[in-house]
Amino acid sequence: MAIVLPTAPARTQSGTLTACRFEAAGTAKVRAVRDGRSFTLEDGREIRLAGIEVPLPPAPGESGPQAEAGLAARAALESILADRTVELYQNGTVGDRYGRNLALVSVDGARRSVAHEMLARGFARVSARVGDRACAGELLAQERAARAAKLGLWSGPYYAVLPADNAAELATERGRFTVVEGKVWSVRESGGTIYINFGRRWTQALTVTISKRDESAFAAAGVEPKKLEARRVRVRGWIEERNGPRIEATRPEQIELAERN
Repeated sequence: MAIVLPTAPARTQSGTLTACRFEAAGTAKVRAVRDGRSFTLEDGREIRLAGIEVPLPPAPGESGPQAEAGLAARAALESILADRTVELYQNGTVGDRYGRNLALVSVDGARRSVAHEMLARGFARVSARVGDRACAGELLAQERAARAAKLGLWSGPYYAVLPADNAAELATERGRFTVVEGKVWSVRESGGTIYINFGRRWTQALTVTISKRDESAFAAAGVEPKKLEARRVRVRGWIEERNGPRIEATRPEQIELAERN
């Protein structure tokens, strides 16, 4: 898979952070880029870009589309950040379980988000855990534009949106962050869980689960689970195998009405 990096940074639609309201957390110089969303500062802190997912760099000896995608994502971030001084913005989430600081990051004093850049170039996908509806909508718009233009990794097989009714193909993505699309066959509720089924049999197609206690949050975001039946839907998250492929949806930004965009 040959992926050509842009010769100049792509700008976000607005050029500055808008809906993603993070608080300024200082400046620092980048020492090294670890992968397509993580880097180390000269003061030793590890930073992970908030709001996006990227393919991880390959293990020693690994090859193939996934390995190439990981290298391409890292190269894209290096082209933006190498030896640069960056501004950090955080929203109260200090770090992840690996000790990395979660942050939005900008360069050149313009408050341009590097996460927006990675999405606009097609080397990242929006995370399932953005946490803010308006910010998620802004990031998803960047992803959709790159996907439509087949930019970056959207030009190859790694970022293909998978069909929700193909259990065999979804099984190969077990444990990975994946974007899936299809027509909802039925919506059922049982034992405090809402089941969004993309096929007559859950062993043969994707099932998305939503806890009943989260239903109001989805409805407030314009995604009412029980009204999704017969609609074409795009879902993002980690594929699990539970008598068939399954994604647990805990945040509204994980589900889009594909017929709208």
